[in-house]
Amino acid sequence: MRKKKVKLTPEEHVRQWFITLLNKSAGVPVTHMMSEVTLRLGKKTFRADIVVYDRALNAVCIVECKEPSVPLDKSVLEQAIRYNMAMEVPYICITNGESTRVCRRRDGSGNIYDFINYLPGYDEMSGAKPTNGK
Repeated sequence: MRKKKVKLTPEEHVRQWFITLLNKSAGVPVTHMMSEVTLRLGKKTFRADIVVYDRALNAVCIVECKEPSVPLDKSVLEQAIRYNMAMEVPYICITNGESTRVCRRRDGSGNIYDFINYLPGYDEMSGAKPTNGK
């Protein structure tokens, strides 16, 4: 996905594993994923580890990756939610390679998310209507 070489840190290993999982298990085309996406929220700049786009190139999922030694606690989820304030996607994933948590926005709820116990396939992700695209 990226056109440059990067050091294979523990977090980068998790990122590459999750990209493969999204592609092979969830059916997300590699061409519809971007890594290290720059997001702006006010004057602050953030980088989302992975963003999944639907066929119309609307963002539908943000993934925050951590190295395996980092627990998926409230601070990790809050980081992904903060990134989502810039994109308003229907799905948020957090993973450390050992554990993965997936949240889906409730229909008609604005920004209320519920944890779900599976990784949705690309068709399901793409069928969710984003409120604010790219």
